[in-house]
Amino acid sequence: MDLLEYQAKTLFRQMSIPVLPSQRIDQAQDLKGLTIPYPVVLKSQVRAGGRGKAGGIRFVENTIDAVAAAQMIFNLPIRGECPQVLLAEAKYDADRELYLAVTLDPGSRRPVLLGSQQGGVNVEATLSKIQQVIVDQDFSPFYARRLMLKMGLQGDLILSVSAIVEKMYRLFVEKDLDLVEINPLGISPTGEVMALDGKVIANSGALGRHEDLIMLLKAQQSYNSVSLPTISEELFHPQLNLVELEGNIGILCNGAGLTMATLDLVIQSSGKPANFLNLGGADHYEITEDFRQRLYRGIDLVTQSKQVKVVIANFWIQPTIRVGFLGEIAGYLKRKARTHTLPQFVFCLAGIQPESCQEQLADLPVNLFERLDWAVDTAINLTKVK
Repeated sequence: MDLLEYQAKTLFRQMSIPVLPSQRIDQAQDLKGLTIPYPVVLKSQVRAGGRGKAGGIRFVENTIDAVAAAQMIFNLPIRGECPQVLLAEAKYDADRELYLAVTLDPGSRRPVLLGSQQGGVNVEATLSKIQQVIVDQDFSPFYARRLMLKMGLQGDLILSVSAIVEKMYRLFVEKDLDLVEINPLGISPTGEVMALDGKVIANSGALGRHEDLIMLLKAQQSYNSVSLPTISEELFHPQLNLVELEGNIGILCNGAGLTMATLDLVIQSSGKPANFLNLGGADHYEITEDFRQRLYRGIDLVTQSKQVKVVIANFWIQPTIRVGFLGEIAGYLKRKARTHTLPQFVFCLAGIQPESCQEQLADLPVNLFERLDWAVDTAINLTKVK
């Protein structure tokens, strides 16, 4: 369940992660009572990425321009979603922009810290620059410092940025989250750090332990006049957005952090991604019809190009539905194989016992692993087979 940016920054403030002065805007006329001095930036509050390129982020210098820009943004659909609320935020002059994230590594089933000196709107184009550190023991500042060194940071930035990562990790663990992301983390000419944008994905299966997250999600639903029927029901779904590259390995995952971690390992292992696609979360205790259709559509999208020789499908799924989930995939691939020539598939499903699923995968070009590094190595080797 994705939180909107202003909701993510509410959590950041609670953890003392620095954010800019901001004000929620429910209608354009609210800007006449803006308490933040101009210039300000107006941001569309939608769950989809690419807001800046789509025109959903505008800088304004005065009230007249702000009201006009807000009216435009409120009526601007971004990947099919129009905002019900905007965020007005103070302008910040960043000298540098970094990428930071904390998510779950499915291979080791441990948290992983991600970071890059190349942040901002073009982070997808610099995936090879993203560094990762798996937290394989009790967390300590050592892990954050190690990430800083792998990112190539120096001097005072090692201390200031690692302190942000430590707070992100605390938030990730305390709230049972699937992803905490800051992109970008702005660095001022004087070395000040500021979370300029943030993304938080809540784990729907853990919401019962976090009333504050439930209230944030209910508030989000109230804008759309939709009730929150059950905690475990998946309410928010990202649009399927295939990012095409020039390699021969397709990548299909269910989570933004998981997708980036998979891409990172493929590139570090000298593999060549052809595309990548994030299906969105499916970590609840049943496979909904909506996710089933997104899964089928995702398989179609990543295999549509003839240059794709192998597909790595890396999923994090609740233990109670792993075997059923794999059965859904196997059934669809068998139906698809009747009319299409399938590429090789390499599935990574943490916690699964591959030998227990041999019958389900019989007669399919599928390899199954519970560790991502094994899956990536196998996928790259398969691309070399003529």
